[in-house]
Amino acid sequence: MKISDVMTKTVANLNVEDTVKRAAELMKEHNIGSIPVCRDEKVVGIITDRDIAVRTVADGKNSLEQKVKDVMSSNPVVGKPEMDIHDAARIMSERQIRRLPIVENNNLVGIVALGDLAVENILVDDAGRALSEISSPSIPQM
Repeated sequence: MKISDVMTKTVANLNVEDTVKRAAELMKEHNIGSIPVCRDEKVVGIITDRDIAVRTVADGKNSLEQKVKDVMSSNPVVGKPEMDIHDAARIMSERQIRRLPIVENNNLVGIVALGDLAVENILVDDAGRALSEISSPSIPQM
C-alpha cells in the first residue's frame, strides 16, 4: 500500500514569515500539533506545539512578533506519495517523528500521521513499534 492511499491531502501550512501566533491559531483551529512550513509550496520546515512552548513561551518571546522561521525545525524529513507505507513507518520510527509531510515535485501534497498508519490493519505492528520508538522517554538534564 502506498502513502497516497492513507495520507491527508488537505494540509494546513504556514509561510516562513508568518508569526508564531498564527501557527498557534492554525493548530487550535485544526486541532493539530504540527504544521509544515513552506516557501512557496516547498516544505522548508515544520513547527510543532512543542517548538512554540520551548522556543517562544519558555524563552519569553512575543508570539505576535516572532516569525515561524525562527522557531521551526528546518529541513524536515519528507516522504513521497508513491512510498510504501511500511517504509514511511520505518522512517518515522528511526527519526522519531509523528507526522511526515508528503511532497511531489518539491510541492507539499499531503501529510501522514502515525495515527493514519495505525488504522491500517496491515500496519498495526509497524505503527506500534514506531510509536514505542518515537515515544521513548528522554532523560532530562538536571
